[in-house]
Amino acid sequence: MKSKIILKIVVPFLVLIMICKANSFLYAQEFPPSGPPATSGAPIDGGVSILIAAGVAYGIKKLNKKQKSNN
Repeated sequence: MKSKIILKIVVPFLVLIMICKANSFLYAQEFPPSGPPATSGAPIDGGVSILIAAGVAYGIKKLNKKQKSNN
């Protein structure tokens, strides 16, 4: 019974994955595009500042909780 399930479901699924993976290599870009040079990296303006603010707020909360438990 298990061998029939493997033959009917798993093997076609693996073959499909291998075909899709082989097909993805066909769309690879060989040379860099011409034109103005691209900027390096993504902007880190909004997301990182929000994470820093959340970390500071969490640290202050933990310090206040620790001070209250000591008193």
